Amino acid sequence: MDIAVDKEKKKPKHIHIEPEHGLLNFNLKEVWDYRDLIILFTKRSFTVRYKQTILGPIWLFLNPFITSVMYNLLFGVIAGLSTEGVPKLLFYMGSNALWTFFSSCLTMTAGTFRSNARIFGKVYFPRLTIPISSVLGAVINFFIQLLMFSFFWIYFIAIKQVTPNWICIPFIFLILLQLGCLGLGFGIIVSSLTTKYRDLSILVGFGVQLWMYGTPVVYPLSQITDPMLSTLLRINPVTQAMETFRYIFLGTGEVNIFYWVVSIIITVIILLFGISIFNRVEKTFMDTI
Repeated sequence: MDIAVDKEKKKPKHIHIEPEHGLLNFNLKEVWDYRDLIILFTKRSFTVRYKQTILGPIWLFLNPFITSVMYNLLFGVIAGLSTEGVPKLLFYMGSNALWTFFSSCLTMTAGTFRSNARIFGKVYFPRLTIPISSVLGAVINFFIQLLMFSFFWIYFIAIKQVTPNWICIPFIFLILLQLGCLGLGFGIIVSSLTTKYRDLSILVGFGVQLWMYGTPVVYPLSQITDPMLSTLLRINPVTQAMETFRYIFLGTGEVNIFYWVVSIIITVIILLFGISIFNRVEKTFMDTI
């Protein structure tokens, strides 16, 4: 029996690695070429987090539920903060899910260089793939929490205590994109700076906590009556995302196109600035970390 053998030799694929020149040379094509690695890192970050835990992924439901109950008790019952007629538990559950998504994007990317120094020192791949995978992991966590939120949401819709704006639901992806890019930008800025100034990592958790209270998470924006303070809160790039989320799912909240544009501009500036610093630091961080 004659077996036909294809003697045509395939040309090997050559990848030429050279130092980047210019802060704005993002080389996103290379990041896209390593998309399989991004998926691999995303799976790793999701599985490692709940490995060797008693409840495993159940913490994804249990943690936000307990937090929402505590917010309901502290801010809704004891402090008596208004929720604009929305059931308090549902109000805090939705706010907590969205804020947890943003804060996770920021905190998980803030430790990129320190947490992965051993991998970075052994093999080459686009360093930006790891913070991007952290954001994608936060997206998965958000939709799991949104699933739990949906059970309570549907119940309160059924008893006519909530009137959502159904036509606006697709805008949730715009909200996630904006917050994900904002968290990624701030996170990689912090990660880049902590290679040289390690004490900044201590301030991340504290800063995120202060940022939460400067964002209408546990209170509606309508409760702020002081004009100057109200303007400052609206400039906060997380505020419009939070208020729009409530407008979509709860039928309350303020959607202001001007401040949405301001939020997007701030997000783009932070993201571009973060990637620029990240690209610069990744060339020398092994000498300083």
